[in-house]
Amino acid sequence: MVWTGTWVSDRLGIELAGDDELRGLLGLALRRNPKRAHLLVSGVLGKHVPQLPSVVHGHGVTLGRRVRVLLGPEEAARAVVLGYAETATALGHAVADGLETAPYLHSTRRPVASVPSAGGFEESHSHATSHLLLPEDPAFFDRGGEAGRGPLVLVDDEFSTGNTVLNTLRDLHARHPRDHYVIVALVDMRAPGDAGRLAAFAEETGARVDVVAHARGTVRLPEDVLARGLRLVEEQDGRTADPLVPCAPTVAPVRLELGWPAGLPDGGRHGFTPDHRARLREALPAMAARIADGLGGPEQAGRVLVLGFEELMYAPLVLARALEEAGLDVRFSTTTRSPVLAVDDPGYAIRTRLAFPAHDDPADGPGERYAYNVAGGGFDTVLAVVDSAADTPTLHARDGLLAQLATAAPRVALAVVPAHTPVPRTPDRQEPSVLPAPLRGPDFSSYEPDDVGWLLQDLSAVRLEAPVEEREEAVQRGGAHYAESLPVEYQPTEEYQELYRDALAGSAVRIARAVGTVTELVLAERSPRPVLVSLARAGTPVGVLMRRWARHRHGTELPHYAVSIVRGRGIDANALRWLAAHHDPADVVFVDGWTGKGAITRELADALAGFPGFDPEIAVLADPGSCVRTYGTREDFLIPSACLNSTVSGLISRTVLRDDLVGPHDYHGAKFYRELSGSDVSRDFVAAVEARFDEVADAVDQQVKEAASADRAPTWEGWAAVERISEEQGIHDVNLVKPGVGETTRVLLRRVPWKILARRGAGADLAHIRLLAEQRGVPVEERDDLPYTCVGLIHPRYTRGATGADGKAVGSA
Repeated sequence: MVWTGTWVSDRLGIELAGDDELRGLLGLALRRNPKRAHLLVSGVLGKHVPQLPSVVHGHGVTLGRRVRVLLGPEEAARAVVLGYAETATALGHAVADGLETAPYLHSTRRPVASVPSAGGFEESHSHATSHLLLPEDPAFFDRGGEAGRGPLVLVDDEFSTGNTVLNTLRDLHARHPRDHYVIVALVDMRAPGDAGRLAAFAEETGARVDVVAHARGTVRLPEDVLARGLRLVEEQDGRTADPLVPCAPTVAPVRLELGWPAGLPDGGRHGFTPDHRARLREALPAMAARIADGLGGPEQAGRVLVLGFEELMYAPLVLARALEEAGLDVRFSTTTRSPVLAVDDPGYAIRTRLAFPAHDDPADGPGERYAYNVAGGGFDTVLAVVDSAADTPTLHARDGLLAQLATAAPRVALAVVPAHTPVPRTPDRQEPSVLPAPLRGPDFSSYEPDDVGWLLQDLSAVRLEAPVEEREEAVQRGGAHYAESLPVEYQPTEEYQELYRDALAGSAVRIARAVGTVTELVLAERSPRPVLVSLARAGTPVGVLMRRWARHRHGTELPHYAVSIVRGRGIDANALRWLAAHHDPADVVFVDGWTGKGAITRELADALAGFPGFDPEIAVLADPGSCVRTYGTREDFLIPSACLNSTVSGLISRTVLRDDLVGPHDYHGAKFYRELSGSDVSRDFVAAVEARFDEVADAVDQQVKEAASADRAPTWEGWAAVERISEEQGIHDVNLVKPGVGETTRVLLRRVPWKILARRGAGADLAHIRLLAEQRGVPVEERDDLPYTCVGLIHPRYTRGATGADGKAVGSA
């Protein structure tokens, strides 16, 4: 076979000299980097060249076992392992696996404000030079017991000049001096003079320094190689473009749920202990089985590439290894920051490249990222594995990584590992609990998995329903809060369902126009990459539709989550903590269906006071109460999703907050009514509105243009009207006055209604209200002075004696 360094060697005169196995381990490519012309491309590292996972992991484990023999069992038990980002993160993990008892940390280029740096150093020849050391445990480098600090094992893919290692040793020795260092690399390519510099450090500090490598040699470089290399790169750029042209995938990637263990770090960025290693090994077979099932088994999956993400190498590697052990034909590699020239020649190590924008909002700003040797690799399936911090709209955009992969393989899948959120430990504080990943359909809700992630806990097995009358009496007597139980789900009659279908057919265009308008305003005014967070559950169908609009109109996949907010109790603080750990709070846009009098708007503003960075303004489909600036319309019209309960909201109940069910580290709860799947219209509702997106596009553009120059400041007209009605009706409690079509519907479905005030001549928007009122014996009074289409009044001073045996209202108590 042709050596994959031949093309560069023939043109620039670069030579490898040393052990026989060098050419089997290394090829050559040209960097797009003015600091160094060439790149040593490892065939066994799993970075630039897809390789069998067992080969990648096995090389690191073998090195680790050699280190264990070098140190002996006692010293190996006191050692810590440090790997280098981004290329050696998985290699360092594998070396720690070979040592078996050592904790592991790798350097990172992703700063975390809450974690102080335990050191840092520069990699002068790298494309991104600065490395940070951010262990969650501040005592990480002090491991060793009474005998003092144990050996430090430094792991890199190649040991060339030794500059990076020396920078690291000097920084760490000044902070955490020790007696023994072990340098580990796949290849030791130092020139004799460079070897002497490491010896000088050992003599200067009195520390022992050992080097362990698979192979040794040197790189012979002509004196003018840098200038000639840059010219050669320019020439090649002038001849060829990137092998593939960006285009959007025709089929959305399959999202595979891993079942990643709660609390298990995604890797060694902030430390990975032997206990973490044991937990991961135990969980790997089940995760691999989920992946294999999701891909349809070995035959349907075909030749698979598991593609990791920059520093996130180890988790994808061991997942790939588990798939390999399960019988799949698997290779492993990862994306990278490093710009390298691609030349489609068998004597060149980088045959193809895919370029795409960074999708994890890096601290050093946006830029191109790359996946090498994926195109043309003969892969039937590419499984991209990223952490949740990188599961952003940019990942799913038309020019994003997933779209690029779709041009290189017939099938693309995505698996997301929860990004570990480090919280520095202090002696007087126990390690906090780690919040679980969002729930998704079909395991929780009937929506598509990508449509919404529910930051809730599943209480489906708990009996929470109580008759409406019992709940109302308990709430009004002060013995319970409305969020501590659930109303029995309303089962609509055929007549009522027909009204829902008519309402949807008659208002789909109006809803689509409002969805488009509010989404465009969010994209233009709030964030170009918003994270939609709907207030469960009325806001969730709207969030799903806004996400669908962004994808339909702009090819952008917006993250969407649903969280609980409870009047009088605030928003789910744990859900906010999860969002802050996985997204920039400045990008979070809270979404609701409509405003009534604005109580939830005020509740949210109060709740976010302790969470800086979040914008409290809600984006709503309809704002008849004039409570917000970001809305699709201020008309008070029938939104069909308000007509029904769970059957139009993914079969999810309203949210529950009760002390015996929701602990300090738990999300609020909700139930998934799987038993109602035969009546579910959640997807049908979304599809009916989405089908009208093209029809309303021009109208949306016009409305957005008009909104940009309009005065949209909230006037709180709705709140003033509610206060007036409360006094007029002798209720003296604004919480019992529910304005607007949506809120009035809720009164009739979930509470004990007293009467309905309706704007005279409201027409079809009130057909379902009139039917529900008739079924419950509630009078409807027509008014000429209402700012809303209708207002629902909850029975004041309620006791069960205020209704008849059939549940119909019989008068005021």
